[in-house]
Formats: sequence, C-alpha cells, structure tokens
Amino acid sequence: MIWRTSLLIVLIAAGSLFAVLGIDYHRFETTPITLAGHSTIIDIPRGTSLLVLAQRLTDQGILRHPYYFIALAYFQGGQSRIKAGEFELTATMTPPQMLQRIMSGQVVEYSITLVEGWTYQQALAAIDAHPRFGGDGLAQLSGEMLMTQLGRPGEHPEGRFFPDTYRFPGKTRGLAVLSRALERMERILADEWAQRRADLPISTPYEALILASIIEKETAVAAERPQIAGVFVRRLQQGMRLQTDPTVIYGLGDRFDGNLRRADLREANPYNTYLIKGLPPTPIALPGRDAIRAALHPQNGDSLYFVAKGDGSHEFSGTLDAHNQAVRRYLLERQSP
Repeated sequence: MIWRTSLLIVLIAAGSLFAVLGIDYHRFETTPITLAGHSTIIDIPRGTSLLVLAQRLTDQGILRHPYYFIALAYFQGGQSRIKAGEFELTATMTPPQMLQRIMSGQVVEYSITLVEGWTYQQALAAIDAHPRFGGDGLAQLSGEMLMTQLGRPGEHPEGRFFPDTYRFPGKTRGLAVLSRALERMERILADEWAQRRADLPISTPYEALILASIIEKETAVAAERPQIAGVFVRRLQQGMRLQTDPTVIYGLGDRFDGNLRRADLREANPYNTYLIKGLPPTPIALPGRDAIRAALHPQNGDSLYFVAKGDGSHEFSGTLDAHNQAVRRYLLERQSP
C-alpha cells in the first residue's frame, strides 16, 4: 500500500513538473527574444552546429538558456538546417521566428550600384571603397590581370560590366560582383544583338558595345539616345568621322583637366575620332541597356550633327551650315551675362 502511495506521489510530482515545463516552454515560444536595441546582426560561420549556436545565443543574452531552443529546432526539424551567413534579428521576434529565419537562409543583403557612363576603373574604385569588400584592391590590378581573374584573358575590361544595382550577402568578394556584372552584360548584349536592325554599319556585338558607350557618354537625356545613335550610324555609313568629344576625353585619360582644348582634338591617338575613321578600339564607358538598344535601333532621319544647348539636351542639324549656326547661337547664349 505504501509503494502505491509513493508511486502516486511521484506521478503527481512528475505531472506537475511537466506542466510547469510546458508552461515555461510555451512562454519561451511566445516571448520575444532579448536584444539591447531594436535589432542586431549575428554572423553564423559555416559548419556551426545547433548546440554551438544555441549556446552562443544564450551567452549573448538573446536566449535565457539553450535547451528550449535545441528542443524547438528538433520539433521543427531544423536541427541540421542551420544556415551560414549574417542574419538580422529584431526585438519583436519570437524564438520560432528567429529559428525560421536562420533555417530559411534569409541572410542580410548589401548593395552596390555601378552607374551608367562610369568607366570600369570608376566601378572598381567604388567596389574597393565599399565597406563590405574590405579593400579587395581591384583598382590596383591591371586590366589584363583583372580580366584573367574573371576568366576572360585577352579582353579589354572597358564597357564589359553592366551598370546596375547588385545585392549580395556579407563576405562576398568584390570580384564576385564584377563577375555577375560581366555575365549580365554578355546576356543583355547578346539579347539586344539578336534583335538588331538589319542595315547597321557594325558587324559584331562588340562594335555595338563600343557605339553604345559613346551614346551613353554623349547625352543624359534618355529620349535623345536613338537620335544620337542615328547621327553616328549615318556618319559611319557615309564614311564620315564621328568627331565626338567623349572619345577624345577618354583617350586623354588622367591628363584631362575638365577643359577640352583644340590641341587635344589634334592629338593623334586611337580614341581621337576627330582624326580616326570609324569606331575607337574599345568602349569608353559602361553603357546601360537603353544605350545598347539605341545603338542597335537608331532613329531614322537626316541629321549628321548635334550641339549641346546647355541644358543637357541637343539641337540636331542635317547640314554643316545649320550646325555652325546652332553652335554660334548656343555659344553666344553661354557667353552672355
């Protein structure tokens, strides 16, 4: 009789303990995690086990103790699904929500923008300056070394990287972002080339890239790009020199001080389109999709010249006399007080 009474007492005690644990576990599941501020970022190295992660979260004061978190992971089948990376935790999260974020691999993402019209060296400088890349030193590489590392030995890097905003997780290398931009440019250029107009005076996608880069640098007014392209295409068809300042400026490199002089227009170099016929040997900037499309779908017309009005737009002319008159008019306007 005594052993039955003792067994009953043990069962009652055990039941009470399980009830207390159940209540405590429910409180653990429904109570937001503990953070010093509104949010924090935790970095989970590759290969981190559930036990190590639970103990680390406890040591940081995010959890009260590791055991409920381990049990939660087993209940949700996440004991072997801990992902590596940086994860943002917020003060409103409950432990199940935190675990779900970690199991789903919803890592923190950063971004960098490569701007249309930048040179590739400006893009490299922006990547090197980004705090998440830790000074990869890409700008210190020669163009040949850079393209070799990207798996494109012998190619010139100018114009090869598509200008856009790229998102990436922490610990990504700058070279990986460049590789994405390179592949994106190749896909877009191939797609646009496949839809090109049939009568163009260019024979390869690379020539289209060169022409698009000039169009990109000539105007910031999107609506003008097909008109600019039309002028250049007609000049190429008629054997006229392109005579475009941005190519001359590119050829001057670091020597350009912001003021393009007559002597610069007489300097012989492969990018001086006042002296050479046809396209320069490489692109001069990173062209966007609109500029590529304009190069391959130029606007019809008879204009062969254009001059900047001073407000970002241009006036187009079909004859040299009309062009010279426009040049004099806008030059006088800029010189008047």
